Amino acid sequence: MTDIDNRKPAFTVHLHGSGGPLTGWVVVDSLYDGLAMGGVRMTPTVSEEEVAGLARDMTHKFILAGLPIGGAKGGIVAEGGDREQTFRTFGRTVKPLLHGGIHLGIDMGVTPADRAVFFAEAGYDPRYRPGVADMPIDWRTYYEPLIDCTGHGVGVAAVTALEATGRTTAARVVVQGFGAVGKAVAQFLEDRGHLVVGVADVEGTISADRLPVRELLSITDNFGSIDRTRLPQGVTVSAEPDAWLDVDADILVLAAQKHALHTGNVHRLRAALVVEGGNISSTDDARDKARAAGTTLVPGVIANIGGAGSAALAVTRVVPFDLAAEARKAWVFDWIADRVRANTRDLLAIAAAEPGDPLTVLLDLRRGERR
Repeated sequence: MTDIDNRKPAFTVHLHGSGGPLTGWVVVDSLYDGLAMGGVRMTPTVSEEEVAGLARDMTHKFILAGLPIGGAKGGIVAEGGDREQTFRTFGRTVKPLLHGGIHLGIDMGVTPADRAVFFAEAGYDPRYRPGVADMPIDWRTYYEPLIDCTGHGVGVAAVTALEATGRTTAARVVVQGFGAVGKAVAQFLEDRGHLVVGVADVEGTISADRLPVRELLSITDNFGSIDRTRLPQGVTVSAEPDAWLDVDADILVLAAQKHALHTGNVHRLRAALVVEGGNISSTDDARDKARAAGTTLVPGVIANIGGAGSAALAVTRVVPFDLAAEARKAWVFDWIADRVRANTRDLLAIAAAEPGDPLTVLLDLRRGERR
């Protein structure tokens, strides 16, 4: 195993609130030229261990993408109360980190509006950083058009893996999680001729021989919940736990909660290809068991790079900001797709050539390339 997995994080900050109550953490897993970045997650159950694991994944994502920045992550324990006040307190508390080179963005439970609150409270504007050129546009103008970039990258990973196996016919797809990533992946794959046969949200699993993706998108709210009262005819609805595993499919996209695939349910896996569209979507043991059973698995640190990569491209000033808005968006989407495609191909080639965990080998290879 590479030494990057054996070492401790660069540092961990325990958050107790500046001028208000707050329970949380910022884990900076690694620094590159003094910089690190990652999103902030807010759930009732988030823990320091979870945040540390997510920060380590961010380090891996940036190594694999060849981006000159380290990995970090924030976590806030959701305890109710005034949401805006929580993020004002968070902004005051992490102000020294933001201004010191630790860029914090959004993750599960945190919206762009929340980010705007804690940026404002901290007096932080990512357009300006000592030693580098200013961004010529504000963060919202840059980032909001890229909302589907993560789903685009996940779709590219799925298509690339299918091509590597020599498949030329339409694949049957199940998407577990129908938030921003799941919706974008479903649309991406349907547009390329594949059949979405199952979709899972927080209420259960919807399946059919072919689900009408655009119709489902029209009845799905901003939190990824599908309106059961407006479902098209001919679909099957199940509230059974993990019923998405029982749908006959070639591809399973995991785009919801952490550890959706675990040792207690991996034996039910029917898809020959699993693509992780979320962060830490599978446990290590489940991945090992799936691989041993012949399943091809593309991990989230390869497939789920769109959001993090898009932000890092701006923070590190790699993006050609002189391009017009649509051309700049296309450039970012193409950049992400190229990295996902290359990493997916190399991962599968390594898996076919030698035993053990192919991701460890690929990480060591990319670390050497980034030096």
